[in-house]
Amino acid sequence: MADTTGPGSTPGASGEHENAKARGGGRGKGLHRRRFLGGTIGLGLAAVGAAGTAFTVLGGGGGKASAATGTLPVPDLLEGTASDGTTTFTLEARTGTSEVVSGVTSSTMGYNQAFLGPTMKWTSGDTVLLNITNSLGADTTVHFHGAHVPAASDGGPQLAFADGTTWAPTFEVKDEAKTLWYHPHALGTTAEQAVHGLAGMIIVEDDTDTSAALPGDYGVDDIPVILQCLASDTAGDIKYDLTGYLGNGLVYPVLCNGANVDDTTLTFAATKTRNRFRLLNASPSDIITVQRSDGGTMTQIASDQGYLAEPAEVTTVRLVAGARAEVVMDLTDDVTLQAVITTGWVRGGSGTYDFLTVTAGGSDTPDDLPGTLRTIDRYDTSDFTARTITLGQSGTTMLIDGKAGTSMSAMEMISTTLGSKEIWTVKNGTQLEHSFHLHDVPFQLISVNGDDPSGVQLGWYDTYEVVGGGSIEIAMEFTDFADDTYMYMLHCHLLQHEDEGMMASLMVTEG
Repeated sequence: MADTTGPGSTPGASGEHENAKARGGGRGKGLHRRRFLGGTIGLGLAAVGAAGTAFTVLGGGGGKASAATGTLPVPDLLEGTASDGTTTFTLEARTGTSEVVSGVTSSTMGYNQAFLGPTMKWTSGDTVLLNITNSLGADTTVHFHGAHVPAASDGGPQLAFADGTTWAPTFEVKDEAKTLWYHPHALGTTAEQAVHGLAGMIIVEDDTDTSAALPGDYGVDDIPVILQCLASDTAGDIKYDLTGYLGNGLVYPVLCNGANVDDTTLTFAATKTRNRFRLLNASPSDIITVQRSDGGTMTQIASDQGYLAEPAEVTTVRLVAGARAEVVMDLTDDVTLQAVITTGWVRGGSGTYDFLTVTAGGSDTPDDLPGTLRTIDRYDTSDFTARTITLGQSGTTMLIDGKAGTSMSAMEMISTTLGSKEIWTVKNGTQLEHSFHLHDVPFQLISVNGDDPSGVQLGWYDTYEVVGGGSIEIAMEFTDFADDTYMYMLHCHLLQHEDEGMMASLMVTEG
């Protein structure tokens, strides 16, 4: 077996790097009426190659997450207050109790409620103000994942704010239509706070013809789907770090919009023929592949960073931690969606779960989807500035370019200038799964493990999978925002890896 300890580490290091033993943990709740489907990603590049085409590499209010009641809970839509050209949204990060393991009470966190948070709708071109109060009893931040905003409003670890205080960033929404999300990003506590429930969706709307032609009635034909696979003991104590994940007697509950679907398939009664599903993998580390139980197709219309160039017929949508995608389905018969969970870290979930049955109820006949959703001009990178970013490890410490980003002063800093066009080779020097996330600007995939991108890989991303021993080439242009004080981040979105040091800073200056 290949050495999985990585450069500079000690062979035989304990914890995460004894993968073979650790992955043997059981699921507790079983496979939810479906056969187990093994994953390949945790095994590295060689296993992915051997797997052939087995996987397509893609990148409510109150107080309860609660056991599933049978009906898909749709997160509340947070109403903003418009005044003097600015729309203000008010959030409070708070603690509470919820059921994550069915029938068991867990200590949790949420925005404006006990677990998860409401959905925000932003409109491209508008100015927004967010009044976010911290009532957690510990420092926190709120990062607007995937949003193109000034560094001083990005919510990175430099912007942590204390319990009892309110952070109030304001900015113009420069993003086009897409699905974003928000979650904590403080040093060393991101995994703990996010797995306990601090996460919510952001929908950016625009006035393009494509947006007008697609379902957009929130909760009616435009449906948020927040998927999580967590770790808990049977007493309901949610785990978030290596010590917790290596404990005995763990279960790995699968949640959809906060409802446990281990033993229950939620239902959504469609009233329209065409329905749009915004998929978010808000898990700390596990990979989630969404598919239809009947093997049928879905039409993918968007990746992380908005619309694809054209609709794509897909049978699976594979989401690493932090990734999003949008699909539409024209339904004349009921369809059940499945989540295939693949362990992305030292231990985690595995198996296939029928998480949502959509019952067909529309009597309308929708127009054909637009053949072109947007224009995506592919970069000519011949004159781009080249960099190599190396993801590594030393024992249980995670590294970027040999440095552990466990403090702002210790982490690697990458400096660039406004207007710079760059191509990065992101190399995985470990045999572990990583989910690479870049703040500030979207990127295009130039190559994935040496292969040219195709299909949905030709869209825009901010989060993408880097398998063990693999690499991706990505290209981006730094536009709009420069700052000589506040930095953006680049990091692994396996939250435990982020907390263990796999994070670097990105300073964009005027030059």
